[in-house]
Amino acid sequence: MCGLSGEVRLDGGSADAAAVARMTAVMEPRGPDGAGLWSAGPVALGHRRLKIIDLSDAGAQPMVDNDIGVTGVFNGCLYNYRELRETLRAEGYRFFSTSDTEVLLKAYHRWGLDCVDHFKGMFAFALVERDSGMVVLGRDRLGIKPLYVTRDASRIRFASTLPALLAGGGVDTDLDLVALHHYMSFHSIVPPPRTILKGVEKLPPATVRVIRPDGRTDDRVYWRPDFTRGQRMEKEEWTTAVLEGLRTAVDRRMVADVPVGVLLSGGLDSSFIVALLAEAGQRGLSTFSIGFQEAGGESGDEFVYSDLIAERFGTDHHQIRIDDRRLLPALTGAIGAMSEPMVSHDVVAFYLLSQEVSQHVKVVQSGQGADEVFAGYDWYPPLAGVSRGGAVDAYATVFFDRSYGELAQILRPSYLLDHDAACEFVREHFAMPGATTTVDAALRIDSTVMLVDDPVKRVDNMTMAWGLEARTPFLDHDLVELAAACPPDLKLASGGKGVLKDAARGIVPDEVIDRTKGYFPVPAIRHLSGPYLELVREALNAPAAKARGLFRAEYLEQLMDAPSAHRTNLGASQLWQVALLELWLQGHGV
Repeated sequence: MCGLSGEVRLDGGSADAAAVARMTAVMEPRGPDGAGLWSAGPVALGHRRLKIIDLSDAGAQPMVDNDIGVTGVFNGCLYNYRELRETLRAEGYRFFSTSDTEVLLKAYHRWGLDCVDHFKGMFAFALVERDSGMVVLGRDRLGIKPLYVTRDASRIRFASTLPALLAGGGVDTDLDLVALHHYMSFHSIVPPPRTILKGVEKLPPATVRVIRPDGRTDDRVYWRPDFTRGQRMEKEEWTTAVLEGLRTAVDRRMVADVPVGVLLSGGLDSSFIVALLAEAGQRGLSTFSIGFQEAGGESGDEFVYSDLIAERFGTDHHQIRIDDRRLLPALTGAIGAMSEPMVSHDVVAFYLLSQEVSQHVKVVQSGQGADEVFAGYDWYPPLAGVSRGGAVDAYATVFFDRSYGELAQILRPSYLLDHDAACEFVREHFAMPGATTTVDAALRIDSTVMLVDDPVKRVDNMTMAWGLEARTPFLDHDLVELAAACPPDLKLASGGKGVLKDAARGIVPDEVIDRTKGYFPVPAIRHLSGPYLELVREALNAPAAKARGLFRAEYLEQLMDAPSAHRTNLGASQLWQVALLELWLQGHGV
């Protein structure tokens, strides 16, 4: 929901409202229903609105609340805003709208920085105190909603997307070499606060940042699951707790003043959401599935399963078949919608799916996050018998794209670091308190880092490119805390997500629960050939790529000679990984 932007001037001058307007305009797809700009002395805020809650002009942003002296912009949804509004009303607050944005402003006035502890939802926000001049930025616990920041000696700017900051101008677009090493090693993930550009950071998840008028900043991390065992429960008790937790999470995400649909892949996760909504009495629920033409002997759809679920629960189902002729042009749009380079081949699938779905509904629930939260990936079982002391090496072996030593044969010398940045990051993360076992440590880093900067970011960027809001019940923070405390063996059972599969028995058809795990298939991207291979060649041979000189010529020649032969440890195309980086940099004028 929406896109926000802003500037805080640090040199005594007035905020550059024109720059904020440029940043805001870039985010029109995120908020096609309205635009707003507010400026007062050293601070300016911009907003693009997607109307989901309180469809009237009373919910417009930037929202100025003169009674409490707070102005703010907000992206996301507070699912418990009605309960919070009643709590605040009982304490004497008066409301002029029925929006969750106003609840956020008044919650901040009542509880200060602790307001985030009261929120159940996804959010990124910027608040300005009229009397003190202090600016507060905040981001939700799982980083579902993004917030990017750039700073120089005279000002701080922030926005929901990185391209918006570029539109504002004055950003250092040199590559961050540590981020580049993460991208090439850590499964194409750049952990916060870094981005691939030296001049742009992202506010980490579960973080509140205070910007004082003199430019000093303070960060507060307000949430971190510790992945340790609390009270002991039997297997059946865990199953019941997970089922009830997911029921609550799904129900929370139906809060809207517009219809809510579901992205139905046909896998367990999205099927479970549909089943629970049907159980709760939802009738005529709109569901959406997408499929592509096969390539390289690989099927491009999972319609047999999504059709089964749609028929079983009587949904208003939309089966979307994408002709390959639409795929290539859509790549340009998908790359343009990326705030950071995203290698996963299913990005374009989400982009095209979102385009189609946005013609029917404004809000959808999606099954993202279940694999990271409930141990559904195939790299978790090999870690089960590893001692905590060997956790870092074992995790790097199963998850990293390649070792630090291999980068010397890939990157040009000027882009190499003298240390293994990716392994150092994992070692520091694994050394934090908590995470009793190696599997716990892997799930903690995956659910708080990898998940945020791969699947979650992918879904946000691609859905919001078409003014579609995606809600992810598996990332309800109460459910994530429950899953973190659940013993690893219960999650690893039954080939992964064991406790979730047990919770689904009798609700979701067994054919779906027991099927082989599937992925969002886009065969034409996984098996580069024809026009897709030509696109890659053009990007890597473009003058900008030649001038940048990121990769060794012999490495690129090796990839080009056998495009499908060279895979990362997890089976992704090495050629697509390097080409996507160049395509993104060139597409954003870097």
